[in-house]
Amino acid sequence: MTDTIKLIVVDLDGTLLNAEHEITERTQDAIKAAQAQGVKVVLATGKTRGSALKVIDQLGLDTPGIYVQGLVVHDAAGSILRQETLDPAVVRQVITFAEDRGFSLIAYSGTRTFVRARNHNTNLVIEYGEPEAEVVGPLQNILDTTPFNKLMAIDRAEPRRVKALRWQLGMQLDGTARLVQPALEEMVEVLPKNGSKGTALKALLKDLHLAPSQVMALGDGENDIEMLEYAGVGVAVANAEPILKKVADYVTTASYGEGVAEAIERYILKPAEPQTSTDTQEAESKSEQSVEQEVEEK
Repeated sequence: MTDTIKLIVVDLDGTLLNAEHEITERTQDAIKAAQAQGVKVVLATGKTRGSALKVIDQLGLDTPGIYVQGLVVHDAAGSILRQETLDPAVVRQVITFAEDRGFSLIAYSGTRTFVRARNHNTNLVIEYGEPEAEVVGPLQNILDTTPFNKLMAIDRAEPRRVKALRWQLGMQLDGTARLVQPALEEMVEVLPKNGSKGTALKALLKDLHLAPSQVMALGDGENDIEMLEYAGVGVAVANAEPILKKVADYVTTASYGEGVAEAIERYILKPAEPQTSTDTQEAESKSEQSVEQEVEEK
């Protein structure tokens, strides 16, 4: 059951942004129209907040945001509200295992990223809008003073090795961390075992006093699964991975941001059916009761 949508939670790369990493005019118009109706928009990306500043400004967002795969939540001003970090023992295990096999690593900590050295692999995230990582030498050297939210292992030359690494790390870590591939075959990410965009969304809704039924979440990758499952309306854009389409309530016919616009037009901007005053009062009463109940349960 869903109530009137009051919050849109949307992934960036592959969803809100098109293949050129831009927001199309149709997408922006749809979002602005939803905002004009009082609907809030929250970004939910695997990247740091710094990578999203252009989008925040372009859409005039004054809302909190979900970043680094849900492991870091910022308020509207950019301060960190909450974050989850990896167990240092897991970090050391992953660094040794991945680097011994020739993978490049990027460590995420709040708004910052760190690398042993910059190279063709680590530059991949810059192409997706991330600020340049700080070069610190061996990542283990800063672990005592800098907790890591996630680790990213990259091999652009042989992406098939990344799939093998994911399997091998899964065996090595044995449930002590979570492994995801965010729609890019060149990388695999290691996250705290209970961290996801979905868990971040659940906590954020409590802050905003909203029920899941009042939320539409949109994404394209494996890392969006929990978020779509938790929201009242989960939308996968047409270019989404098959695994995400399986859990979505709706799959758009259009890809990327055009799919986002399609979903907003379908669920938020759709023409309202005529109602009598009695119908309206009854609907509002039921909606209020439903929201109160869901907030209490969640």
